[in-house]
Amino acid sequence: MHKWYSIFPKNPWLSIYTWIAFCFLPFFFIFRASSLVEILLGISLLILFFLSYIFSFKAKSGLVYMWLSFEMLINVAMSLLFGFVYFALFTAFFIGNIRHTVGFFIMYGLHIFTTILAVGIGFFFKLDLLLPQLPFVILCVIGTVLLPFHLYNRNKRDNLEGELEVARERISELIVIEERQRIARDLHDTLGQKLSLIGLKSDLVGKLMTTENEKAKKELSDIRLTASTALKEVRELVSNMRSKKLKDELIRVQQILKAAEMEFIHHGNETFKDIPPLVENILSMCMKEAVTNVVKHSEALSCELTFIQNKSAFIIEVKDDGVGIEQKGMGLRGSGLDGMRERLEFVNGKVKIDVNNGTTLTIIVPAIIKQLN
Repeated sequence: MHKWYSIFPKNPWLSIYTWIAFCFLPFFFIFRASSLVEILLGISLLILFFLSYIFSFKAKSGLVYMWLSFEMLINVAMSLLFGFVYFALFTAFFIGNIRHTVGFFIMYGLHIFTTILAVGIGFFFKLDLLLPQLPFVILCVIGTVLLPFHLYNRNKRDNLEGELEVARERISELIVIEERQRIARDLHDTLGQKLSLIGLKSDLVGKLMTTENEKAKKELSDIRLTASTALKEVRELVSNMRSKKLKDELIRVQQILKAAEMEFIHHGNETFKDIPPLVENILSMCMKEAVTNVVKHSEALSCELTFIQNKSAFIIEVKDDGVGIEQKGMGLRGSGLDGMRERLEFVNGKVKIDVNNGTTLTIIVPAIIKQLN
């Protein structure tokens, strides 16, 4: 619902007090008429105009254009009968607030036409009324032309700013969601593998306690080291001060394989040249996730890592001699593999899986990252 003062422009060119003065100004033109009939007619037109003006703010859809048409007709009548052309500014203000583009331009064109027509005819038949106020009539016509466009563009700008603010809020929400997903992936990669390894080691210690005490003590030491490493990684993850390097992650991978009593085979140079930090970070996480899957699911005796860099891509191969993903019943999907695919999508990378005398997982990231549109 509109308040009584909302029918006046909000700081367009004139203050609200000037617009209120325009409401009383018609009485001066009406009461200088010579006959009582003309005065009553003028007051009736004045009342009808303001009723139409108020109803136009409350009306919906097509009724708005009907009330605007009444206002234009009353403005023509007031101009020809009393030389009062300034109702055109009220109508111009309302037209400037029409949001429908087609409706705006239709009413805008009609209003300019009727206003200029009324002024033109008035100079032929009511020259004595219009000539003394010629400068003000010219200003009124100019205002009728410019005011709707000024308000229309201002409202359009305000709408765009509102949409931009909504878009910013939505982007902020998406950033929060993405950050949560990233933290979930990182927690899975850092804590998940360590806790799984601790579980395996704990089961092994339980079996060795009664037969091989020295070996059980060594396994307990590995559990303590793994737990300490997991705690350190969680702290680094929370502080967000960690940038993963392949050579650093390779040391952790060796520790994991050693703890799992798997042979580690290394080919190639893990120090890639001119690799972006983001790409190296993602490759490091994917490599560690792949090795973790080997330890948890492959039942392999050895794990072979190969690092390849060429002009078109950075490549890491993780090969094991285990039972294979399909025979293990995992299929080609899982939380670890899905996490790898999600990470690699950010850098246009991909992962390939080959099951033949074990499993070979190949991580490929293009050397030139194309921006996604």
